[in-house]
Amino acid sequence: MLGADSTRVVHPLFQMGDGGSIPTSALQLEIHPIGIEYARELNHLWHSRLPTFETGFIKNQPFLCFVAQFENIAYAAAIWSNPVARNLPQYAYLELRRFAIAPDAPKNAASRMLAIMAKWIKGNMPRVNVLVSYQDTEIHHGTIYKAAGWIKTGIHKGGSWNRPNSKNQNGTARTRPDSNKAVGPKARWEKMLVS
Repeated sequence: MLGADSTRVVHPLFQMGDGGSIPTSALQLEIHPIGIEYARELNHLWHSRLPTFETGFIKNQPFLCFVAQFENIAYAAAIWSNPVARNLPQYAYLELRRFAIAPDAPKNAASRMLAIMAKWIKGNMPRVNVLVSYQDTEIHHGTIYKAAGWIKTGIHKGGSWNRPNSKNQNGTARTRPDSNKAVGPKARWEKMLVS
């Protein structure tokens, strides 16, 4: 893991801008795809509840990740994958697994990034017609989703991730420590991409 300051510096092919300015508006942020390892590093820096992102049972799945940057400095990162919930359509839905925003990001950076990512996914992944995300109700209010036009579709009561009586495909118990996991109630938000 790199130091916090060096992790935030985006390394483009050609240096743009002077690298010393601070964005004053979310409209100044450039949002584009990045690799999973860089997204994990940024998530580790800023995620309020789940700084560690382990890929779990979907480790062989491709992830879609984005960064919001201004003059080669990162201000937000997002990690998407197929839904964790097995009852959701695995190819028609895409789940926002982590969304981490730097404390010095401009106001409305999160909702603008949600809107830009939805537009990118709609234009580049025609198989996906629904985006889904789970808000930790113990520490967030869902304001970013409302501002980006998402719809709250339900509340999950939360609970432990540890399932000692449930078996994985290989017959072993599904046990996970609850440390570093948000186990409180979650609001489920969805964004329809079909016209």
